[in-house]
Amino acid sequence: MGMGQNFPVAGILLAAVTFVAMMLLGVDAVIALSVLLVWVGSLMVAAGRPPEPPKAIVRQTLNLDSVRDLIENFSTPLMITERNTIALANNAARTMLGQHVVGQDARVALRQPEAISLLNDNRSGVAIVRGLVRRQDIWQINRQAIDDRLAMLELTNQTAEADISRAHTDFVANASHELRTPLAAILGYVETLREDEGRVDTPTAQKFLGIIEREAHRLQELVSDLMSLSRVEAEKHDLPTERIDLAQLVERAACDAAGSARMERLDLNVTAAPFVLGDLHQLEQVVRNLVDNALKYGAHDRPVHVALDLAPGDQARIAVTDEGEGIAPEQIPHLTRRFYRTDPGRSRASGGTGLGLAIVKHIVERHRGRLDISSEVGKGTRVVVRIPLAEQEKMPEPEVSEPNHGEPQEAETRQPSQ
Repeated sequence: MGMGQNFPVAGILLAAVTFVAMMLLGVDAVIALSVLLVWVGSLMVAAGRPPEPPKAIVRQTLNLDSVRDLIENFSTPLMITERNTIALANNAARTMLGQHVVGQDARVALRQPEAISLLNDNRSGVAIVRGLVRRQDIWQINRQAIDDRLAMLELTNQTAEADISRAHTDFVANASHELRTPLAAILGYVETLREDEGRVDTPTAQKFLGIIEREAHRLQELVSDLMSLSRVEAEKHDLPTERIDLAQLVERAACDAAGSARMERLDLNVTAAPFVLGDLHQLEQVVRNLVDNALKYGAHDRPVHVALDLAPGDQARIAVTDEGEGIAPEQIPHLTRRFYRTDPGRSRASGGTGLGLAIVKHIVERHRGRLDISSEVGKGTRVVVRIPLAEQEKMPEPEVSEPNHGEPQEAETRQPSQ
């Protein structure tokens, strides 16, 4: 019999006091001692606690119906296998592999050597498989044994992480290549000038210095565009709140892009004065990049048309059209990729960095707008940017017709997010 945590000190003292009192009153010592012993014994019995009975461990059997209810609405594809036969599959797994997957051998359903090896070993572990659903997909299959006959398969899509890693690698490689080209030219001409110790004649030296200056400016523009793209991507989730007069912005930015040397080729047609919520500098950058591209790659003896009007859906529309060689249809979806060029030699010769349309795309996305590009080989290219109007500007107006300046009229192609 165990003892309680509290020893009955007060009760024992009271019993002792009673024993002494009985002895002083002349009670027989045997009787007094017997009373003391009974009293103390009773207290000790009352204070003692019987040992707790051992708790019975009840092992519950796994109920597949309860597991089905538990995993059904998980966003991750989950399956319960019974000796490699799929006994349960949640909604995500059935959507991914097909409704017929329940009752099928998991090795047949997954069809990948790495997954088959994992299942044949009948162990807990992880396998990485490619092309499980689509050709470029990468999936991680995690198998966890529940008992000697049941196991859970968890499928995790790692395609996005692989795409991000590959995009970072490609970006670093492309940026390194683009930076290396002007640096090699600068270093080469500087070394030539220094090695000849002043023996290079003045015209040749001036030519070399001109090339160095041009390549240095190109390098400066490339670094500036890289920094600009980085800032735009960092702010892409922040909705701009500045109220901007788009008509003034378009006129100012288009004229800045053309400059005095190309102003005679610029055809401005502003038929509306919409206000939008945006970032002033970024929207100016959009117009400058589009106008500069059109002037560079359009026919040098033909105008570039810049129009601003209202579009259906409470949107302001900026359209920039050139009358150049045009772009092949298969190249249009790639135009907003970083460093993509339809004609690398011509682009570099004209001073392009290959980042202009990538920057435009990210700025338009930040403004919750839309970028459309259409082109016809031999006739020209048209780029349209749509930006939602500020709340005060929204009104049910009919679409303003665009003047026909000879630009291609084929349907615009929506650029997918890269």
